[in-house]
Amino acid sequence: MHWAEQIAQRIIDRNPNKEEYVCAAGISPSGSIHIGNFRDIATSYFVAKSLRKMGKKAKLLFSWDEFDRMRKVPVNVAKVNSDMEKYIGCPYVDVPNPFPQSDAKNYAEYFEKEFESSLKKFGIEMEFRHQAQMYRSGKYKDYILLALKKRGEIFDIIDSHRTQEAQEGERDSYYPVSIYCPECGKDTTKIESLSDDCVKATYSCRCGYKGSFDFTKDFNCKLAWKIDWPMRWRYEGVDFEPGGKDHASINGSYDTSKHISKQIFDYDAPIFQGYEFIGISDSNTSTGKMSGSTGLNLTPETLLKLYQPEVLLWLYSRNEPLKAFNFCLDDGILRQYFEFDKMYNDYKNGTANELTKSIMELASVEGRNLDLVPMSLIVQLGSVVNFNLKMLELVFEKIGTPFKYEEFKDRLERAKFWLEKCSPQDMNKLRTGRNWQVYDSLTDTEKEEISQLYAFLKNGGYDLAELQTELYAIPKRIRNLTLEDKELKTCQSAFFKNVYKLLIDKERGPRLYLFLYAIDKNDYLSLLDFSYPKTQEEADSEKAAEEVVEEKKVEYGEPDPVADFKEEIELSDFEKVDLRVCKITKCQEIRKSHNCYKLTLFDGKDERVIVSSIKHYYTPEQLVGKKIIVVANLKPVRITGVTSNGMLVAATNNACGCQVIFVDDIVPEGTQIK
Repeated sequence: MHWAEQIAQRIIDRNPNKEEYVCAAGISPSGSIHIGNFRDIATSYFVAKSLRKMGKKAKLLFSWDEFDRMRKVPVNVAKVNSDMEKYIGCPYVDVPNPFPQSDAKNYAEYFEKEFESSLKKFGIEMEFRHQAQMYRSGKYKDYILLALKKRGEIFDIIDSHRTQEAQEGERDSYYPVSIYCPECGKDTTKIESLSDDCVKATYSCRCGYKGSFDFTKDFNCKLAWKIDWPMRWRYEGVDFEPGGKDHASINGSYDTSKHISKQIFDYDAPIFQGYEFIGISDSNTSTGKMSGSTGLNLTPETLLKLYQPEVLLWLYSRNEPLKAFNFCLDDGILRQYFEFDKMYNDYKNGTANELTKSIMELASVEGRNLDLVPMSLIVQLGSVVNFNLKMLELVFEKIGTPFKYEEFKDRLERAKFWLEKCSPQDMNKLRTGRNWQVYDSLTDTEKEEISQLYAFLKNGGYDLAELQTELYAIPKRIRNLTLEDKELKTCQSAFFKNVYKLLIDKERGPRLYLFLYAIDKNDYLSLLDFSYPKTQEEADSEKAAEEVVEEKKVEYGEPDPVADFKEEIELSDFEKVDLRVCKITKCQEIRKSHNCYKLTLFDGKDERVIVSSIKHYYTPEQLVGKKIIVVANLKPVRITGVTSNGMLVAATNNACGCQVIFVDDIVPEGTQIK
């Protein structure tokens, strides 16, 4: 039985006669909703689907916790509007929309719309609750009054789940509700007194405002999280709600709220399921809690550019909530597509077991039909034909898999996006001229292998199977080897590498026999023909490449005298400098600048740009993909017309020029240097 069906059965067993079950989820719109947060919705969605499969009525309820206070300003927001910190302490719904190009009424609505638009692509329908409207309309009035009357009991419950002892007088001064100040809009208020009937209060704010509050008429207030959560369970009649593993820990949020739910609101807490956080796997096979080593903002909308919605849902469905898994930005994504296709085919063919059936049913999106053209094949061949649709159809036909655009269009753009954004090194593009540097490095035997391959291809008249056979036969024949010779495979592998290097400047590529058969041989045959001398154009091209390398060479002199050490500073002074590990994702020249590069970095949270005068010391190829140390909290400054958000750390000396301090690839982006 699938894990979601097991939870659904527990819900039914606990309350078998309920007319409609409520599966809840909720997120605070503090910024872009990451795909990791999506596990909250996916878990409830699967349980609701399982309840319906069992013949029960179930509602999926989603709460926008937009009445929460703003705690910090996300990096991408700060870049757009550097004046947002003044709203910290205000509810998200009262913070202005920082993105002028959007028609959203406020900060919360901007990120809500961003997330809700992606949900439609999963076919997920839910009932939304906007907590600002719920609170300010007075719907929670009676529960707030109840919490105030029982604030001593609530304090005792919270205190029983804490490890540290309460301070003297802490219980008497405890109030489970925060009032938003009408003057500054923040929750930086303190209740000074409360009437015996717990209806009226006096309060003061850090901004200097003082006032009175009638909880039967004034509703611009909010219960603290561990009271707000169980209050809403009671109000909505929630039967199931998941949460991150931090909430599921002993004496964590759920334990405390469960206790409050029963003792204060007389409601049995819903069944709870903790879930593991989700990681990513990048080109260095590193994993970690949701971030993006490519600089991608890993929202559901972004992941949908890489994964079909069914494949995303399948990843959540096949993994139990407490099992971690990774989204792959490296070639692991091709393996995931392969595994999905295999399971989907078993399901469609009727050969799947019951668990697989449940996994695939939960991952299905109503109204969508899937054509499973292998993602790896689209990736391998797509870049070679520059994703030209007609050419790709022709290639598929030539290799005996006549897929049409309608069959592979849903995966085509995703394959292109992955190659361009996540794995540009896997793009396969033919050279524009012969690679004499590689050819001249070959032995006479290896040159003869290339010559025989050229002759075979030029003569034509072969089918796919014959081409594959010949590719393996050429090194075997020329070297006079037999199938029993141990070095045969090594020689064949070396031959394939040489062909790849001559054609696409890489040692690996798409399956060679498919590659050579699928592409018009007139596009590449000349790259294998070294029967005539180097042309003037080829010589000029080589010379230009050598000159570029020569330009980057710098002659160094004697070391500079060692400078005097600067005056001592306190540790607190050093701690003001925020040094972070960042990954260089792009390196671009700046028009009219002889010294500077525009470097695009990923800092663990978002993309940032810095300008650095290292053009004479490094080529872009030497920088892209490397990790460096950046002063991340340096005030932005305009350099050569570009706003620079930080400064890289480098050593500069007459003996070595400017040497950037590179960081080992194992260190995650965003790591602080302490």
